[in-house]
Amino acid sequence: MQRLTRVRPIIFLDQLLFRIKDDEVFVTGTQMTFFLILSIFPFIIMLLNIVSYTPFVKPDILENIIFYLPLETQKIFQNFIKEITTSSSQGLLSISAIVGIWSSSSGIKAVIKAIDKAYDYSEGRSYIRLRIISFFFTIALILLIILVFLTLIFGEVLANKFFTFLGLSSFFKILWSYMRIVIPLVYMILMFALLYKYSPCRSKSYRIKFTNTLPGAIFTTLGWMLTSVLFSYYVNNFGRYAVTYGSLVGIILLFIWLYISSIIIVLGGEINATLESFRTYGYKLNNNKSLLINIIHKL
Repeated sequence: MQRLTRVRPIIFLDQLLFRIKDDEVFVTGTQMTFFLILSIFPFIIMLLNIVSYTPFVKPDILENIIFYLPLETQKIFQNFIKEITTSSSQGLLSISAIVGIWSSSSGIKAVIKAIDKAYDYSEGRSYIRLRIISFFFTIALILLIILVFLTLIFGEVLANKFFTFLGLSSFFKILWSYMRIVIPLVYMILMFALLYKYSPCRSKSYRIKFTNTLPGAIFTTLGWMLTSVLFSYYVNNFGRYAVTYGSLVGIILLFIWLYISSIIIVLGGEINATLESFRTYGYKLNNNKSLLINIIHKL
C-alpha cells in the first residue's frame, strides 16, 4: 500500500479528491447553478441584441449551440428565442441587453469566486473591480461565440475555394466535417484557459502561466461536451422525467444540465490548482491533505 504513495497518477488523484472534498465542489456547483439560472436568459437576450448588429451572423446561431441539450430543454430555448425576436422591439431589446450584461456578469462572478476557492485564494478585490472583471468575461464570451461562427462561415468559404483550386474539393468536405467540431473546441479551450488565468485573485508577485491553465481548460471543454452529449442521449432515449415532472420536465433538465456544467468548470480549476501545488511544493503527498494517507493509517 505504501508503494501507491510514490506513484504520480495516484498522488495526483489523491490530492485532487482531497481538494474536491475540502473545497466542497458539489456545494459550490449548487451555488453557481443558482446564479447561472438567473443569468442565462438575460445573457441570451444580450447575445441576440449584439448579433442583430452583426451582418454575417444570424440569431439562429443559438440553434447550433443548444443542439447537444435534451429535446425538452431545447424547446424552452427555442420558444424563448422565437418570442423575444418576434414580439420585442429593437429598443426594448437594447434596454434588455444592458440589464442582461448586469445579470449575466453575476453568473460569471459566481464562477470567478469558485475558481478562487479552487486555487485557495481569498477574494481581496473590491466589489467594483470584481464586477468590472465579470463584465469583461461576459463580453468576451459574447465575442467568442460570434467569432466561432464567423470562423466557421468564412473559414468554410475560403478553405473551399483553396481546396477546389487544388482539385481537392472532395477531400475538403471530409476535412471540414471534422474542422466544424475542432474549431469550436479550440475556442472553448482558449476561453476557459483565459478564465483560469486572469479571474483568480492572485498576488502581484505571482502570475499564473497560460500553459499551466491548459490542463483544466481542456478537461472542462471536453468534459462539458462529453457529459452534455451523454446526458442528452440518456434523457432522449432512456429518461422518463416527463412521467414525474410533466410539463416542467424541460426546466428541471435545464437545472440539472447547468449543475453538471458548474461542477465541471470548478473541477477544471481544481485540476489546475492541484498541478500548480505540485510545481510549487514538489510531487509528493501532503500528509495533512491526503485521503490515501488516512486510509493507510486506518488499515
